[in-house]
Amino acid sequence: MFQLLDFIGTFVFAVSGVLTGLNKKLDLFGVFIIAFVTALGGGTLRDVLIGRTPVGWMLDLQYVYLIVIGFVVAIVFRKKLDKLRVSMFLFDTIGLGIFTLIGLEKGIEKGLHPIVCIALGAMTATFGGVIRDILCNEIPVVFRREIYATVCILGGVLFFVLQNCNVSNDFIYLTTTVFMIVLRLLAVKYKWYLPTLYYKG
Repeated sequence: MFQLLDFIGTFVFAVSGVLTGLNKKLDLFGVFIIAFVTALGGGTLRDVLIGRTPVGWMLDLQYVYLIVIGFVVAIVFRKKLDKLRVSMFLFDTIGLGIFTLIGLEKGIEKGLHPIVCIALGAMTATFGGVIRDILCNEIPVVFRREIYATVCILGGVLFFVLQNCNVSNDFIYLTTTVFMIVLRLLAVKYKWYLPTLYYKG
């Protein structure tokens, strides 16, 4: 289940990156680079911070193949993705939930404190998007009012709560992922935002 979620997360984040690149009217190389950093940027930073080098995708080219597949699929079916904004949002949301779990598990494997594991989960899920948005000349979603990184943090808390309930790992993975995806969808649907601080100098 864990390996499957990892592959799914890589694929959907790659598609999210492709859709963003297409929306920005980049050339094919530019679109591929955006897909690559969206899918692997957060995980690469996480691995560097926990001393896991060479980083994961350098040791297993399946991740690169998945990005290539996601790139081709999104390019071929781009005309059917008529609601580009909706498509980008859905793929980004699915990737957010899955990659949070990946970061949590990597932290647990290293024997780190749950708070640090939750931070790693949020970083894995969001920093690929941060790099994507910066390269596309946008303010990253994680720095805006939207409930984004908060979803990862709450999902991480739920993950450790369920672990203490002695339920199966597959149930924990599935429940935590669905919780984060649904929470993100509800936050957007009902316009739940964090308060914005204004400075009047």
